[in-house]
Amino acid sequence: MHDDLIGLAPAATEPLTGYSDLDDVAMSGAAETFRAAMATRRTVRDFSDRAVPRAVIETCLAAAHRAPSGANQQPWHFAMVGDGAIKKRIRVAAEEEEQVFYRERAPREWLQALAPLGTDWRKPFLETAPWLIAVFGARHGIGPDGKRQKHYYVPESVCLASGFLLCALHHAGLATLTHTPSPMGFLNDILERPENEKPYLLIVAGHPASGCQVPAIKHKPLDAVTSWF
Repeated sequence: MHDDLIGLAPAATEPLTGYSDLDDVAMSGAAETFRAAMATRRTVRDFSDRAVPRAVIETCLAAAHRAPSGANQQPWHFAMVGDGAIKKRIRVAAEEEEQVFYRERAPREWLQALAPLGTDWRKPFLETAPWLIAVFGARHGIGPDGKRQKHYYVPESVCLASGFLLCALHHAGLATLTHTPSPMGFLNDILERPENEKPYLLIVAGHPASGCQVPAIKHKPLDAVTSWF
């Protein structure tokens, strides 16, 4: 029993807004429109260097920042990289890790799973694409009293925000790729993020190159990954 919590003021509330009272037909149509849009999202590895306005990325980030999080602590940080020199540093560091991964660390089974995607240690898109977004999760924060504040459900929260961001970027007409070199500690150094923040992934965003090709792969049938009770 946490006696110190007894008597705390109830949480402040406000009216719920933003939800349309759709009938079943309208709901089905809205759901199908979104499904069809997301069905066109593909991971792209061949990017154009065509510029993307910063304002577009900011708007997509604002959408991602509305993701749910444990205790509403929002334990994420997005580091946007549009500077060519910094992108080059990230590419060099990532390729160093990827060479070791492909040559020494990766189990044979993992390399076999990657084979249909045609990937290797070379990551030119890290320089070509106009934007790299490094996603960090903060293990703890600083409370209003200046004391260390534990964060809860950090991986889950960061993953939810990253999913929101990918959807927002796709909705804006941009191609994306999620890149997870391992380890990723070099991102803390290059992007000057504190030790309590763990890098989770790099999201590459931009326009696909002219004539871009993607792997001819299929998703599992929906009934293979769902259960109804």
